[in-house]
Amino acid sequence: MDKPTFFHLHLVSDSTGETLMTVSRAAIARYENVEAIEHVYPLVRTDRQVNRVLSEVEASPGIVLFTLVDQTISERLLRRCREMSIPCVDVLDPLVHVLQSYLNVPTISRIGAQHSLDADYFRRIEALNFVMVHDDGALPDDIEEADVIVIGVSRTSKTPTSIYLANRGVKATNIPIVRDMPVPPAVFTAERPLIVGLVATPERIVQLRENRLLSLNAIRTGRGDYVDRQAVSQEIAYTRRLCAENEWPIIDVTRRSIEETAAAILALLSDRKYAASITDGGDI
Repeated sequence: MDKPTFFHLHLVSDSTGETLMTVSRAAIARYENVEAIEHVYPLVRTDRQVNRVLSEVEASPGIVLFTLVDQTISERLLRRCREMSIPCVDVLDPLVHVLQSYLNVPTISRIGAQHSLDADYFRRIEALNFVMVHDDGALPDDIEEADVIVIGVSRTSKTPTSIYLANRGVKATNIPIVRDMPVPPAVFTAERPLIVGLVATPERIVQLRENRLLSLNAIRTGRGDYVDRQAVSQEIAYTRRLCAENEWPIIDVTRRSIEETAAAILALLSDRKYAASITDGGDI
């Protein structure tokens, strides 16, 4: 395999920088054996802060991507990068121009507008609190408030998937599938939540569990069936059987990232809402 090509990537934002990181990583993923050395500069709003950015760009030339509302600051950054012959791009500018041309309405100059403390923001915070309280089998009487119940054996990324869903405003709880331990009865009687089973290949689960034990400095003896391939296969088979008997959808996470697993669950939620709207004869 060829050695990766590294380059410096400077991400300059007057807000958190999350948009830049998401967009740049999605673009770089299209290139094989290319890796960025990220330099992230959040909350850049003053001349002094721009000076620091420009100093580091000059010391480590590469590509500069930015999202800056203040036109004076953005023009200064663009001008100085041109002088240094360094590519510098406003990642939102093309999309903003398309929207403005289509909608024919003026833009607003408000820093971090996408992070405003609106109803959606508080919905996501509420969902995150819900996930924390209902993690790893914690099922109080308010299970019907959940949007999603994620079930699966250990190391199928139930908790991080639930947290990611919370960031999208989805209230999720997760239930571990453990040998010789019955699934809580509340799961079978729940009516409102979507119940989804997560599975993976036995080889993948064993690998993750081995790594988990190593990180905990666990001794080899006394691990029982936790990393026994046959026992793991039985756990996964039981999960599949349980989901099939109850008509719960299954997602194989062997080669999926947490983001992809969460996206699949969100798609299932959307399909469920669509089906319900058709059944009720209402508008979508």
